[in-house]
Amino acid sequence: MQTDVILWRWMDRPGHEAARVERVEAEWHLAGTCAFANEGDACGLNYRVVCDGAWRTVRARVEGWIGARTVACEITVDADGRWRLNGDEVPAVAGCVDLDLNFSPSTNLLPIRRLGLEIGEEAAVSAAWLRFPSFELERLEQAYRRTGDLSYRYESAGRAFVRELQVNAAGLVTRYPDFWEAVG
Repeated sequence: MQTDVILWRWMDRPGHEAARVERVEAEWHLAGTCAFANEGDACGLNYRVVCDGAWRTVRARVEGWIGARTVACEITVDADGRWRLNGDEVPAVAGCVDLDLNFSPSTNLLPIRRLGLEIGEEAAVSAAWLRFPSFELERLEQAYRRTGDLSYRYESAGRAFVRELQVNAAGLVTRYPDFWEAVG
């Protein structure tokens, strides 16, 4: 079994996140725990994203709390690319391959591993973006360009949002400027 772990420090607010990715039979499991502050509320979120052997999202679960509010999200994707959030189909994200958790750098791993880009190559992807703190799924157009052995240029929102991501050998983000950095 292959396992990689990481600990991030949030740069824009008090908080930390620990994540682990492991191969379990024919699937990849990405699991993490976040403890952070958001607009005066203490937040605790746990997540698990399950991908097939080619790094396509199959299902995910996010649970925890934001202040006094309980959070529970169950996400599934069927073979036809239809996404469901807590049992309800979300047509706006039909056909997306990757789940992007708005509150975590962990899910950048999914397209990085799935695309397998060589240095200088770029690819556009449509992600099902789980917004924070609304926990609604939206389509988010993204682009990844591999700029070095351990670096990617990430763009979204029509190239209005751009960051140079540093990653480790497993593909986990080690530095996401202005938001997260690995500390262990």
